[in-house]
Amino acid sequence: MLTFQRMVSGKYKIRILWDLKDGPRRYGEIRNGLLRGASGSREIAPRVLSRELKALAEFGLIQRKDFGTVPPKVEYRLTRAGKSFVPVIAAIRRWGERHLTAAA
Repeated sequence: MLTFQRMVSGKYKIRILWDLKDGPRRYGEIRNGLLRGASGSREIAPRVLSRELKALAEFGLIQRKDFGTVPPKVEYRLTRAGKSFVPVIAAIRRWGERHLTAAA
């Protein structure tokens, strides 16, 4: 249980995984996706997003591909383990829509 908590703890990890379910994304696309519909601050510190992406890669949920070009081009995609986690996130979203929306 503790390993799972460490994997998904953080403000953005689950949202990043959810955005990557539709295919590979570049850093800026991930950042913009996180800003969509976000309440509160309109800025995500680059170091925070980089830290979340690095942690997800270390847990084997996403893969980082550096194209080695100038300007830098880096792409992130779900690994097999990351793809297997998408149905779990979908179930959590459905539960939230049923139970949290009704309570609001």
